[in-house]
Amino acid sequence: MIDGQSVLAVITARGGSKGVPGKNIMPIAGRPLIQWTIDAARGSRHVDRLILSSDDAAIIEVARNAGCDVPFVRDAALATDEASSMDVVADALGRVPGYEIVVLLQPTSPLRIAADIDGALMRLIESGAPACVSVREADDHPYWTFRVDPAGRLARFAEPDGGMPQRRQDLPQAWCLNGAVYAARTDWFMRTRTFLSAATVGFPMPAERSLDIDTFADIEQFKKIAGEK
Repeated sequence: MIDGQSVLAVITARGGSKGVPGKNIMPIAGRPLIQWTIDAARGSRHVDRLILSSDDAAIIEVARNAGCDVPFVRDAALATDEASSMDVVADALGRVPGYEIVVLLQPTSPLRIAADIDGALMRLIESGAPACVSVREADDHPYWTFRVDPAGRLARFAEPDGGMPQRRQDLPQAWCLNGAVYAARTDWFMRTRTFLSAATVGFPMPAERSLDIDTFADIEQFKKIAGEK
C-alpha cells in the first residue's frame, strides 16, 4: 500500500515465445528468468499482492514455486502474438478487482530491483499523475537520428528551435522506455487501456538495470551480468 492506496502487481508471461523459446523459465545464475522479477516484486514495500497472468503450465508451476500467486489461467485468446499487454492487464484487473493502483512487471526486465518498483510508485503518488513508466537515457539522441527518402537524402526526425547543438554535452536529455515498470491508477487505466499519455510521468532508471531481453544475445549478456559461469 502507498498513500493509503492498495497496489496490485501483475507479471505477464505467456508460453510460446518465438524469439527465445522457453525464455521465461530459462535458468540464469541459479534462478529461472521469471523469478528475478518475482523476487524484486516480493521485495517491494508497497505491493500488496503479486499475481501472474499466464496460459502456460510450466511457467505457472515455476512462478508458484517462487512464491507468486496464480489465481487464474489466462485465456488462450489473450496468449496470441496479437494480444496486447494492455488487454492482459485489464483482464487481470477484472479477475482480481479491488486495487487502486496496478503495476505491470514484465519478466524480460530481470535487472530491475524492488527499489525501482517502489520509486516508480512514489513518483506516481508525488506527481499526482495518472501513470508512471520507467525510462532510461537514450543511447542515440533523436536530434541526431535521420530518415532517408527514396533518393537517399537525409532528413532529421526532430530539430530544435534555435539551431542544432553540435556537441553531445549541449543536447537536452532524451529518454526512452526500458520496459521495467509500468504503474497506473486503476480507474484511469481501465478507462484508457494504456500506461502512456501526455500526462504520464517517467521514472529514470540506470542503464545497468535496464536490460530488456528479446534475443539470445540479450540472454548471453544477462548471463555475464549475473555472473553465470
